[in-house]
Amino acid sequence: MSDKFEQTDREQEMAERIEELEEKVDRLTQVQVAAIKQTMGYEYRSQATLFGLPLIHIAQGIDPETGKMRVAKGIIAIGGVAMGGFAIGGMCFGVIAFGGLSLGIIGIGGVAIGLLLALGGMAVGTFALGGMAVGYIAIGGGAFGVHAFGGQNMHQLIPFLKEYFGIGAGG
Repeated sequence: MSDKFEQTDREQEMAERIEELEEKVDRLTQVQVAAIKQTMGYEYRSQATLFGLPLIHIAQGIDPETGKMRVAKGIIAIGGVAMGGFAIGGMCFGVIAFGGLSLGIIGIGGVAIGLLLALGGMAVGTFALGGMAVGYIAIGGGAFGVHAFGGQNMHQLIPFLKEYFGIGAGG
């Protein structure tokens, strides 16, 4: 009789252990599925359009069909790579671009290139403001341009703005 009890106890322990292992496998599977979904990314495209572009396009990660990075293209574009009127992303191109590497009429970001205005750690544009600024009017720690205002001549900025833009002229 004791063999039956031992066998029943052993079977019960084995069943419990199997159940524990199945739960662990389920949890690992859920984590793997979440990781795959995050890698594959996300995409949202609004139904509303303007000039043939979606009003809002959000795209991140990799497109599973093509294996390529998704690119957000819209009036408002948000993603790792974004192109549009107002573009926000790691690398973005737009009328107003805001991101790690931004290129636009107005560029704001770590490395900003703006046709009109650039604001960033490294800024290149007609009017550039940044740690390193290169432009027709450049303001920053290291400034290079026709009218450059950096560490040594920052005191000349206010008189320049008063003369050319009438800022603080009083009256």
